[in-house]
Amino acid sequence: MPQPVVHFEIVGGDAAALHTFYAQLFGWKVEPSGPGGYGLVQPSGPDGITGGIGSGDSGDSRHVTIYVEVPDVGTALDRAEELGGRRLFGPDIVPGTNVELGQFTDPEDHVIGLTAAITPDQPHARRTS
Repeated sequence: MPQPVVHFEIVGGDAAALHTFYAQLFGWKVEPSGPGGYGLVQPSGPDGITGGIGSGDSGDSRHVTIYVEVPDVGTALDRAEELGGRRLFGPDIVPGTNVELGQFTDPEDHVIGLTAAITPDQPHARRTS
């Protein structure tokens, strides 16, 4: 797969309950990582991908999102729009990292995330606050 799925997010109304559910169901270790009870899931073996589990901005923001690694987030977002998708945000650089993110919805409103490793001299990326 030339542009693999590299990350997932599970977002719901009760981050703690979701952490417990997935930890008990799959044996995932969820490490606190950000606001709203967001936690990171690290793969325990060579075949897994990273993930995140947390609470949304409101009770109705429950969703699962996959993140695809692409060479350039801005270019991929532009192409998604050309094909009938809608840009949600990006490209943005995650503060303190060399990771660029973006999200779009496909023609049926599924949210898809994009990620790329970047260098500081890339002009298209902007820092998130």
